[in-house]
Amino acid sequence: MLVNGFQNGEEEGPTSCDGQYHSDDLFLVSMASKWYGPGLLCGKMISIKRLIGISVQTMVVDDCGDGYGDNGISTAAAVWKALGIDTSIGEVPVLWSDV
Repeated sequence: MLVNGFQNGEEEGPTSCDGQYHSDDLFLVSMASKWYGPGLLCGKMISIKRLIGISVQTMVVDDCGDGYGDNGISTAAAVWKALGIDTSIGEVPVLWSDV
C-alpha cells in the first residue's frame, strides 16, 4: 500500500470514478488496473488489513495504473492514520479483500 493524495493539486487529477477531487480525510483507495478494470469497482467497498490485524473499509474511487503491481493499492492519508501507520514510511504490506 502506498499513500495517495485525492485533493486538488495532488497526484494525477480528479478520480476516475466521478471526475471529482476528494478530501484526504476520507477512506478512499485507488486500485491496480487489473482489479479496477473498466470502473467495475467504482464506489465499491474493500477491506484493508494490516498484517497485525487492524482493518478498515475503504471506497474504491480510482485506478492507480499498473505501476504498483497487480495487487497494488494506494490510499488516502486517513486510511494510514486509521491503521496506525506513519505516511512517511512510503510503502507497507497489507491484505485487502472485497467487503
